[in-house]
Formats: sequence, C-alpha cells, structure tokens
Amino acid sequence: MPRKCLKFLKLSKISCKGVKTMADFIFNKADIDYLDSLVKLRIAYLLEDHGTIPHEQLTKISEKLPVYFRKHLNNDLFVYMAKSENEIISCCFLIVTEKPSNLSFINGAVGTVMNVYTKPEYRRKGLAGKLLKMLLADSEKMGLDFVELKATDSGYNLYKSIGFEDAVSKYHSMKMVINSDNKL
Repeated sequence: MPRKCLKFLKLSKISCKGVKTMADFIFNKADIDYLDSLVKLRIAYLLEDHGTIPHEQLTKISEKLPVYFRKHLNNDLFVYMAKSENEIISCCFLIVTEKPSNLSFINGAVGTVMNVYTKPEYRRKGLAGKLLKMLLADSEKMGLDFVELKATDSGYNLYKSIGFEDAVSKYHSMKMVINSDNKL
C-alpha cells in the first residue's frame, strides 16, 4: 500500500477516536421521569425554530409545558428519545388524535409528528431517522390510519427518505387565532 494511503489511514483512525456510533446511544420512549429534560428540549426546539422568543412568552410556555406533559405523556403523546449517557440528545413527539371515521381515516385514529429535534453536536448521525422509524412502527401497532407532519426545509429530505410524501388535498389548511397572546 502506498505510503500516502497508510498515512491517511493512520490519521483517519486518530480522528475517529471519540466518535460515537449508533451502538453508543440508547433509544426508547420517555416517561415522566424525563419531564425536566423534555421541557428543555421543547424550549431548545422552539428557540431554534423561531429565533428569539420574548421573555414573557417563554415564561408562559415554560410554565405550561410540565402541566401538558404530565397530562398527556404516554396517553395521547408519545416521546421517542435518544440518550448519550444520561443526557437526552434527540427526540420526536407523536400526538395521537381520535376523529370520527371517514374515507381518509377509517379507524378514526391519526398521528401528528412534532418536535423532531437533535442537539446540534449530534446531528447528521441518523438519530432522528431511527427515532422516526420507532415512532412509525408504534403507529402501525396502534392502528393509526396515517401519520402527518409539517416539515422544515432542513428536515424535508429526511422525511422523504423514510417514506413521508407531500400531502395533496382539495381542502385548504386554515386557522383562526382565538387567543391574542399567540403571535404566530
């Protein structure tokens, strides 16, 4: 083998020390013991997604999240997480909603994916993809008719690679803001 290649291989081995592989992470569903971490991850996601959030709104959100998690976690909200040692480094949420059956959801149960988030230093390692596959396997076991999400530009290709498709509908997505405290 040429000397240049041997030097490259040696350098590669040195530079790969400390790099984590999938086997170094623990993947599971969160329970109430992770409440504080879930709040922090949700806040981190919101800050990254929206940029600066006014202090008053951030305080309200921080107060409401623990209440929400206590009420919904592992009832109609399922949080999939990846841990490195004792730190949650990646997560995604599945919210299950029951609706009256129709031709689009015969079983009357659908899922919405939210808060797909990986801490910046752990991105591009396949963590979110693995969590989403866990979420989809559980969705099938739960008998959900479909799982939907709203994709950011940075997540779009990941979702497409897993099998999500662009939704096309004859209906227009609309909303009316009821609470004037909501800025978005």
